[in-house]
Amino acid sequence: MAAPAEVGSELRSVPVSTVTSGLQVSFEFFPPKSDEGAQRLRSTAAQLARRSPHFFSVTYGAGGSTRERTLGAVLDLIAAGYPAAPHLSCIGASRAETAALLQGWRERGIRRIVALRGDLPSGSVGLGDLRHASDLVAFIREQTGDHFHIEVACYPEVHPQARSARDDLLALRRKVEAGADSAITQYFFNADAYLRFVDEARAAGIGIPIIPGIMPIANFSQLARFSEACGAEIPRWLRLRMQDLGDDAPAIRALGLDVVTDLCARLLAGGAPGLHFYTMNQAVLSDEICNRLGIGQA
Repeated sequence: MAAPAEVGSELRSVPVSTVTSGLQVSFEFFPPKSDEGAQRLRSTAAQLARRSPHFFSVTYGAGGSTRERTLGAVLDLIAAGYPAAPHLSCIGASRAETAALLQGWRERGIRRIVALRGDLPSGSVGLGDLRHASDLVAFIREQTGDHFHIEVACYPEVHPQARSARDDLLALRRKVEAGADSAITQYFFNADAYLRFVDEARAAGIGIPIIPGIMPIANFSQLARFSEACGAEIPRWLRLRMQDLGDDAPAIRALGLDVVTDLCARLLAGGAPGLHFYTMNQAVLSDEICNRLGIGQA
């Protein structure tokens, strides 16, 4: 097994110049909470727009808690000339509420949705009428036909609440059978986990594009908390290297850029059809990774 230093040098040997043609890159934001945050998001989107993204997406709070802010951010992006997609979760919502929301989005010219099960907000007790993402996808198709391109989530390292890897894969297949067009993965740092997952999905009859989700590394302690909550594995060698850097933020970012760029290069060389960046509403790291990969204009 290669030592950590050798892992990095091995990955950097993957050529990227020949795998970015026709690449679908997208960037994810969360809805800003203030006018100042909205202005910062506009600047972030303008910087990332140079990479010719397939779309921007905007997350949706637990139980629809950010519904209006999500829509506002999406409409702001569309008004600026960018393709944008709201996230939509179904837990805690009724069919009537969801139907009205879909109709409103359709009337505003939105054509893409990221459909998720989502989480209940703290203190809530009802699961709502649609309890699974596959139920939501089927309902969107029932209400709107083929108007929306529907993205769904998937988990190369297995959803933390899944009973088994097989059950998790079958959950993805149910979303596809319900009408999903493509899937975006939870972030990960092991290229083999994604490549193996895609092979298993194809063997299970899942033919839609599976786009790897990419998390740039800015703050390692924050990343460790996120990863613990969502079940994303941080490789031991990377955790130890990051811990060795302590509070040296520039060094953490430099190592993170190398590691995540190498990961993307390996994924693209392995046939990934695109990259979806979890930006945390910051442009610098995602933009630099795209620059290193030769995606879009510098």
